[in-house]
Amino acid sequence: MISWNIWILFFGYTVPMVVSPGPGNTVLATAGGRFGVAGSLPFWAGFEMANVALCLIYGMGLGKALHGHPEIQAVFKWAGTAYLLYLAWGFFRSSAGSANSSEEGGVRLRAGDGFLSVILNPKIHSMILVMFSQFLDPAHALPTQVVQFAVAFLLVCVACHFPWIVGGRVILRRFRSAHAMRIQGRVFGLCMILVAAYVAFG
Repeated sequence: MISWNIWILFFGYTVPMVVSPGPGNTVLATAGGRFGVAGSLPFWAGFEMANVALCLIYGMGLGKALHGHPEIQAVFKWAGTAYLLYLAWGFFRSSAGSANSSEEGGVRLRAGDGFLSVILNPKIHSMILVMFSQFLDPAHALPTQVVQFAVAFLLVCVACHFPWIVGGRVILRRFRSAHAMRIQGRVFGLCMILVAAYVAFG
């Protein structure tokens, strides 16, 4: 059983890390602004599934095995940068398309896109690796602790990511004309480029 003082430390670490501005939250806000909450659900589900997958992988020991290989971190960084640039291209392409572009048209972010945006983000890998290195107790059963922390991390992520999606939607919900949608496509594409630059050089 994980003690209450460890849970307090766990939430003290994870909540600020997850809710603060960063590449992942920028992508979620962008999805919310373009597709609304309901339209963002597949992307968001994939995003959170990847977080749980990383918790299970790192929590069960793979993180220790990879810790001594910085070249793997570099591969994730540049693969993630390339993927974000691919998303940017999709937004720019949709903004240059039909004048009738809307929530239902243009680039569509799916569960696989959400999953990849987390898996290819080296900063999320680092956050989860640090989380498990700090809070796992070797004196207790590893699988039980990993599952408990993974579930708790998922709850933190859902609670902290939802406001970003809603915020993106609220800010942009009044800008639905064809012209505004083209501008949004360009702005969202630029956001993806800036996030890619942050991942690559931040």
